[in-house]
Amino acid sequence: MPQNTTPILVRTTVNVVRGDLLDQPAEVIVNAWNRNIIPWWLLVPQGVSGAIKRHAGYRPFLELARHGPMPLGSAVLTGAGRLPYRGIIHVAGISMWWMSSQYSIQQSVVSAMALVNQHSFASVAFPVIGGGTGGAQADRALAWMLQSLEDVESTAAVTVVQYSRR
Repeated sequence: MPQNTTPILVRTTVNVVRGDLLDQPAEVIVNAWNRNIIPWWLLVPQGVSGAIKRHAGYRPFLELARHGPMPLGSAVLTGAGRLPYRGIIHVAGISMWWMSSQYSIQQSVVSAMALVNQHSFASVAFPVIGGGTGGAQADRALAWMLQSLEDVESTAAVTVVQYSRR
């Protein structure tokens, strides 16, 4: 009798920590990005995106640019550049007006987790999407993310990182 190799999806368990996203022991990290309409080289990435660009280099952003415009709340997987991860999931968490919303944050979480499941990543680390440049209050953005993750089924370990200087 052949064994079933399909992973059994379970309700996602989420660990919320304070720290730096780039210090997390995860297979893949999430970058809170924009709709990818303005060329990345015209932007001066701030917050999470700025830290990723400084440490990963340009390669993930060049790869992301080839995907073109992203619908609000969508996600794209790229390589990790010089970072020690298997990939970076870029989510369109802010609108053309550089604002996040409950919809953009929650849809970004769902889209990112769909890629985590599709690529069978064992672990993922998220920043608080929309809680910085996106203009949402960090506590409210985190609550929306956690509400979204309640309905996600995955075998992956999920960490949400509230940024804290070292």
